[in-house]
Amino acid sequence: MEPEILELESFLPYRLYRLADTVSREFSRIYKERHGLTRPEWRTLSGLGQRGTMTATELGEQSAMHKTKVSRAVAELERRRWLTRTPDETDRRVEHLTLTKAGLAAYREMVPLAKAFERELLTRLSVEERAAIAEGLAALEASLASSNGQGQSL
Repeated sequence: MEPEILELESFLPYRLYRLADTVSREFSRIYKERHGLTRPEWRTLSGLGQRGTMTATELGEQSAMHKTKVSRAVAELERRRWLTRTPDETDRRVEHLTLTKAGLAAYREMVPLAKAFERELLTRLSVEERAAIAEGLAALEASLASSNGQGQSL
């Protein structure tokens, strides 16, 4: 009997990873060109731009980044004077991160570019394909969230 072979090209987790990586790399050209940001720096900037004030732990959870990547991104944005750290009043180990006026200006400049990138990406698909992708992703996200980490990691 022949051993079973996994064809990565048709394996859903692999396809999702490759697609996400490709889209992320395409979009990264925009913020790298505009501001010289890395992916973790962009994710940190956009997380703070969306939510206002967050801790490094919250940023890591929101962006699915390892704490060392968050730490480096925070340090770089602080070096640029795009964010400030404020120690928590009750727990000095925790810092609240907030964008400065300059950081907020960079974020606000990027929002329309990000939305235009998304629109351009979606125009490659029919209305039906867009709906199918949105429904499929929502169903998969809901299914994985309901298993609450009980299942195996993809």
